[in-house]
Amino acid sequence: MLSITPLYAAPIGLLFLLLSVNVIRQRLALKVSVGDGGEKALIKAMRAQSNCAEYAPLTLLLIAMAELQGGPNWLIHLLGSLLLLGRLAHAYGFGRTPQIISLRKSGVYLTFTGLLLASVSCLALAF
Repeated sequence: MLSITPLYAAPIGLLFLLLSVNVIRQRLALKVSVGDGGEKALIKAMRAQSNCAEYAPLTLLLIAMAELQGGPNWLIHLLGSLLLLGRLAHAYGFGRTPQIISLRKSGVYLTFTGLLLASVSCLALAF
């Protein structure tokens, strides 16, 4: 049974929901129903949402597998924290105008570190 991964999956799900609402808000304000209409604000909102959709699901799946494989609690919390903090930092840094590049970069580094460690952990725990 998963008892730690949901503690990180739930807030990441809420973050994705907020990013999705922001896309809808931009679409309504700019009157663009399909595509991006060449609108920079909409493109930015869409990419923030897409970036979360590109990295969060796979990393959460790997974290869940590590937990199901019996990974130690501290490891699962570390992996979840890296992903959650990374996604929050990236979304906030990328979403501001002008962007907060240091937060965006930190978000990428944290997310990639979490993805790498979760991948390696799953391999190590499999043996």
